Amino acid sequence: MSYENIIFDVKEDRAFLIINRPPMNILNIATMEEMNDAITSLIDNKEIKVLILTSSGEKAFSAGVDVTEHTEEKVEEMLRIFHDVFRNLSKLNQVTVAAVKGFTLGGGCEVAIFCDMIFAAENLKIGQPEIKLAVIPPIALLIMPRLIGLKKASELLFTGKIIDAEEAERIGLVNKTVPLDNFDEELTNFIQPLAELSLIGLKFSKRGIQLGLETSFHEGLEKIEKMYLEDLMASEDSHEGLKAFMEKRKPTWKNQ
Repeated sequence: MSYENIIFDVKEDRAFLIINRPPMNILNIATMEEMNDAITSLIDNKEIKVLILTSSGEKAFSAGVDVTEHTEEKVEEMLRIFHDVFRNLSKLNQVTVAAVKGFTLGGGCEVAIFCDMIFAAENLKIGQPEIKLAVIPPIALLIMPRLIGLKKASELLFTGKIIDAEEAERIGLVNKTVPLDNFDEELTNFIQPLAELSLIGLKFSKRGIQLGLETSFHEGLEKIEKMYLEDLMASEDSHEGLKAFMEKRKPTWKNQ
């Protein structure tokens, strides 16, 4: 399917969702609807292992949601469609990687931090400046304290401070930063180890991490044990992985 505001490109075992509204890649309702359509197409996909969310141009991953769509007439629809992006991302078994350059602000920051990992260019400027307009970023309020701790998250969310790539990596908001000139090559290297894994292993790892965030230790362990024995061990790939290890060969994944 062709889109007007995004590019959705599938290459073997990875998919690229590219926000294509340079230079600032502002997220309007039409763009977010297209993002939702592309993301939902992956929900039952058993071939794609990694979804990379990135953007056109080098100036910005996204400077946020269109301010003109925060009006009283549009805000309810805008917020619902925007939050559907995260509801849909949460349904994916694939690992999600935000590959970000330049300004990654507001809603753009929320999209990035909701992904499983963030790969960044050294020109990154990331933050949630909503507080300066007396509004709030709901996703960041939920997610950022889990990523970098309550105190640092509170500082960024209360002040609207925008930080650079070096600080973002230092506080654990970003996994890796690379020079802008080497961005594409280094991104390929970053993704490759994920693409070599079974989607089954990735799927249940993601579920286990989420359980750990949502439950107490004892409740979470009980649920992960159940998932391990009843779901994971019923998969073909778990048996193939163990068998390949004992036979000292490379496993052949079926992603099921």
